[in-house]
Amino acid sequence: MSTKTSELTRERTRSAWIFLAPTLLVLALVAGWPLGRTIFFSFTDASLEAIGDSTYNMVGFQNYFGEYGVFNLNAVEGFWSTDWGMAIRNTFKFSFFSVVTETLLGVIFALVLNANFKGRSFIRAAVLVPWAIPTIVSAKMWAWIMNDQFGVMNALLRSAGIIDHNIAWTADPHFALWSVVLVDVWKTTPFMALLILAALQMLPTDCYEAAHVDGIHPVRVFFKVTVPLIWPALMVAVIFRLLDALRVFDIIYVMTSNSVDTISMSGFVRREIVDNNYVGYGSAASTVLFLIIGACTVLYLKLAKVDMSK
Repeated sequence: MSTKTSELTRERTRSAWIFLAPTLLVLALVAGWPLGRTIFFSFTDASLEAIGDSTYNMVGFQNYFGEYGVFNLNAVEGFWSTDWGMAIRNTFKFSFFSVVTETLLGVIFALVLNANFKGRSFIRAAVLVPWAIPTIVSAKMWAWIMNDQFGVMNALLRSAGIIDHNIAWTADPHFALWSVVLVDVWKTTPFMALLILAALQMLPTDCYEAAHVDGIHPVRVFFKVTVPLIWPALMVAVIFRLLDALRVFDIIYVMTSNSVDTISMSGFVRREIVDNNYVGYGSAASTVLFLIIGACTVLYLKLAKVDMSK
């Protein structure tokens, strides 16, 4: 019986690999090949023109640890004051505050949308509107709303007496990154709320009925029952948003252009490859970005004890 079961398991495993083979092949072509080329060019002094006629040279780890490499720890102004250091700081600051805020607001909105009230279907559809708008459109719309000359935000805040002069929300170094975080929270919170709402609707009702009969306070029921039950889904939702936030580019680029005060790691890579024509140096930064995202993902899965196989 054991031999038959083992043979059946092996046959199922072989069948699974046969069905997965085309997908893995396509994935290797569309993801593995560009990644390999990027890592290769990070060890060269290639420019956009040199790629076509193969006139670039191998420079070893100069793009990583050389005098002008991404890990130039001997920079006069200090590593964290270099453009790459600021890109790392901006990306992590943006990711942390965006994901934490979106998760907290997502839980609140999901609890509200999970309750029974009149017009719930309409509210659920309305909440998804920000998520349905393309990121470029959202960024451009909010850039106009926050415009220091014509934007309605300054007009509303001045009429309410909160500020006494117009503020350049997307140009002032003190407000630019937080303005981007605000727009990202506005756009992506519905995504988190939708994922958490799906988890809430899968919860069993008997434990809530028992807690109601026993007279347990709803806040205690939330932390002792609801949170542990939705925790796996919540952690998966956070990892999806974390990956998106760490590779953020479009919303920052549209709202604040190439400002060093808000530049992200992806924006830095684009600037070096496209604007400055440093393909080798930009590829090194891109490779480091890939490694940072991979390391953050593994660290998060370990700390949160997320089992992605389930």
